[in-house]
Amino acid sequence: MPAVLHATTDHVLTLTLNRPEALNALTPDQRDEIVRLLSEASAASAIRAVVITGTGRGFCAGADLRGAGAPGERLPGDVARTLRTGAQRLIAAVLDCEKPVIAAVNGTAAGLGAHLAFACDLVLAAESARFIEVFVRRGLVPDGGGGYLLPRLIGPQRAKELMFFGDALTAPDAERLGLVNRVVRDEELEKTAHAWAERLASGPTRALALTKQLVNASLDTDRAAAFAAEAAAQEINMTTADAREGVRSFVERRGAEFEGR
Repeated sequence: MPAVLHATTDHVLTLTLNRPEALNALTPDQRDEIVRLLSEASAASAIRAVVITGTGRGFCAGADLRGAGAPGERLPGDVARTLRTGAQRLIAAVLDCEKPVIAAVNGTAAGLGAHLAFACDLVLAAESARFIEVFVRRGLVPDGGGGYLLPRLIGPQRAKELMFFGDALTAPDAERLGLVNRVVRDEELEKTAHAWAERLASGPTRALALTKQLVNASLDTDRAAAFAAEAAAQEINMTTADAREGVRSFVERRGAEFEGR
C-alpha cells in the first residue's frame, strides 16, 4: 500500500498520509512525494483545491527518526542542508502551492506534522486532534518552519509558550488561539473538509492563488511593498476569464460560474 494515497475528485486533490502504524510519521520518501504532488497540483488546471489528511489515529507524528540510526561523522553544513532540502522544502511546497490547501487534522499532529498543518491555508481539526511542539522534549530546536509560522499565527509569547514547554494542545484550545479555523466531530471531519474544498474548487482559482500570495507575503513586507503587490495582483487577475465572468455576472444580476482560468 502506498505511504501517500492521492486521488482527485471534483477538482479536489486529497493527499492522505498512510502509515497509521507509525502515526503517519514522515519518511524522506513520503515527504518528497508530497512535495512532488503539490508542485504538480499547482500546474494542473484540473486541480483547484487540495486536502491533506492522515489515516488512523494520527495526522502526522513528525519526521520518522526510527530508521535514521546512530549519526555518523557530520561535516559542517550537513544538518542545515538536510533541513533545507527536507522539512523546509515540504513546508515551502505547501505555502507556495498555487491552489488553496486545507489540513484535515484527524489526530495527533506533532513536530513537523504540526507545522505541516499550520502551513496550510485553512485548518480543520477533529475534536480528538492534538498539536504538540515536541522538539523541546528531545532537546531539539523547532524545525520545519516552526519559528517562522507560529509567531505569525499567534504572536511571539504564545509561540514561545508552546515551544518552551512542549505541552499537548487540544483542538478547542488550538482554535481559541487561532491555529485552527474550526473544530468538528471526528465523524464529520472528512465530510466538512471536502465540503470546504469543493467550495474552493468552484471558486476563481487564479484569484485565490493571487490572494494567497498577497496574504502570505504581507507578513514579511512593508505597506508600500504590500500595496504595490496588491496592484500587480489586480492587474494580473483582471486578464483572467473568471474575473470577466465575475464582473459580467454582477452586471447581469446572477451567480458567477467560475472555470478556474
